[in-house]
Amino acid sequence: MSAYCVPVLMYHHVSPTAGIITTTPANFESQIAGLARHGYHALSAAEFAGFLAGQPVPDKSVMITFDDGYLDNWVYAHPVLKKYGMQASLFLITGILGEGPVRPVHGESLELPPIAGHMQAKSMLAAGTTDPVMLRWSEVLAMREAGTFEFHSHTHTHTRWDLLAATREAALEHMRQELSDSRATLQERLGSVSEHFCWPQGYFDSEYIALAQAAGFKYLHTTIAHNQNLAGNDPACIYRFAVRNRRFSWLWQRTWLAAHPVIGPIYNRWKSWKRAKRAKA
Repeated sequence: MSAYCVPVLMYHHVSPTAGIITTTPANFESQIAGLARHGYHALSAAEFAGFLAGQPVPDKSVMITFDDGYLDNWVYAHPVLKKYGMQASLFLITGILGEGPVRPVHGESLELPPIAGHMQAKSMLAAGTTDPVMLRWSEVLAMREAGTFEFHSHTHTHTRWDLLAATREAALEHMRQELSDSRATLQERLGSVSEHFCWPQGYFDSEYIALAQAAGFKYLHTTIAHNQNLAGNDPACIYRFAVRNRRFSWLWQRTWLAAHPVIGPIYNRWKSWKRAKRAKA
């Protein structure tokens, strides 16, 4: 039986350092172990693209995604995915990854590198201190070799040019350059570039979509949660929901709601209505 809908899960940090958009290592392992134990299949980006094009995938299918490329993805998420034979897609900010040897990962008998919380990480990045926060290319290659992660574009600098550029034309030119630089870096470092792309800070509009498509990106991942990824859907709008810092029981319920052919659309309409109501308040 093929999946009716494929939920796409969105993570950022897996870390014992508390913070927003952060899942603890214990809860992340509970989630990944639960998916494996209940027979879920974590799709590759190519498998997910095939599903959208009408190719069958296992009934219990999800796509696991990470945004940005934080060091904790290597230290804490990678060993858990390896342990349970799961894979994830990581959208990299290609311009701020570092050089140097791989650092220790959780489970090794070595001292782990310190991990900054999300807000501290943002401050460090703004100050140009990237290596203690972000992955190194050596770690990217090690994760790819292990089969725990595959890597895609999240632009080169993760900048909201629509907010910073002096004119609309300048914003579009900056975005065009971001897409080009990101593709060139992935090609140089990894030898290939996929057609999958994730919007920086979730922002996009029709002109941005046209730029991304012209640059060679077909599968555009959003931060819009309350809709369903179905066979035949427009690949320019892939829905993802943020995974909370909860045990597997929460993720199982959220994934079931996301994929159910009847209850899922009702749930999504209700959540969208609640969000619109809060926005008007």
